[in-house]
Amino acid sequence: MSRNPLRIAIVIGSTRPGRRGTLVADWVADVARRHPAAEAGEAVFETVDLAAFELPLLDEAVPGIFGDYRNPHTRKWAEAIAGYDGFVFVTPEYNHSVPAALKNAIDYLYAEWNDKAAGFVSYGIHGGTRAVEHLRVTLAELKVADVRSQVALSMFTDFVISDPLEAGVCAPGEHQEPTLNEMLDEIVAWSGALRPLRERARESAGAVS
Repeated sequence: MSRNPLRIAIVIGSTRPGRRGTLVADWVADVARRHPAAEAGEAVFETVDLAAFELPLLDEAVPGIFGDYRNPHTRKWAEAIAGYDGFVFVTPEYNHSVPAALKNAIDYLYAEWNDKAAGFVSYGIHGGTRAVEHLRVTLAELKVADVRSQVALSMFTDFVISDPLEAGVCAPGEHQEPTLNEMLDEIVAWSGALRPLRERARESAGAVS
């Protein structure tokens, strides 16, 4: 097995102006930097912001499962995701589901998601739990192993918001950090366990090319 550290992406799943996702992702990143796997050099956690990729509505003529990406923005997105071994999806809940921007970004690709692990930090009036339920089903189709533990942040108890038009402050309750660490434990474990499958896929792809 490779001695390279696992690379885990903290994906900001909203592109809305004034989003709170960046605040949540900053909290996740801060906790992740202090995680035992990070301190031991076994894993590195990096933030990936969907807004930085400016993906249009899916405009590839060929379905992602064939890997025939024609557009520069698709290839840039594919290259970024291919380099990670696991993911923490930071997502709000929009109308009982996942943000369209995140679903769109996921649908662009296929092989780049395969045989990796994912966990979820959601937020919203109901903690974002219904968005995560939809994400779990979507990612299963992409051969992503989603972990059991989930962080669900309530807009009422885990944020300080004085003006609904402003992002406010992310202030998770004391019980949230232990839950996040448990989820990170699972992501690191599963990302490592699935590494042989990813390496085998890369070897097969190299042999074909």
